[in-house]
Amino acid sequence: MKFRNLEAVREIVKEATGLDITYAYDDLVFPEHMAFLIQFDDSNDKNLFCFFHVDCNPNDKKDLYSRMTEVSSENNYSLVNKGIFNLSQKGEDVEIRFRR
Repeated sequence: MKFRNLEAVREIVKEATGLDITYAYDDLVFPEHMAFLIQFDDSNDKNLFCFFHVDCNPNDKKDLYSRMTEVSSENNYSLVNKGIFNLSQKGEDVEIRFRR
C-alpha cells in the first residue's frame, strides 16, 4: 500500500483556498464545491497533480492555481496543472473523465 500524505494536501488546500476536503479515494482528493481535484503522483511523493472542473470559471481557475502553487511550494510540494475533468453519474457509480 502506497502512503499518501492526505493531511499535507488538506493543509495546502485549506490555506490556499479556504476549502475543506470532503472526500478522498485512492489517489484522488476532492475538495468542497469540486472546482478542482488533486491527484497524488505515485512516482514522486512531493508532486501533486491538479485538475479543474470543466465548468470552472477561467479567472477563478487562474487564481486558485496560483494560490495553490504558492502554498504547495512553501510546503515543499510541486503542483502541476494536468488539465480538466468532468463527472457523470453511471447508475450508482460516478465516472470521472480526465482531459488535457
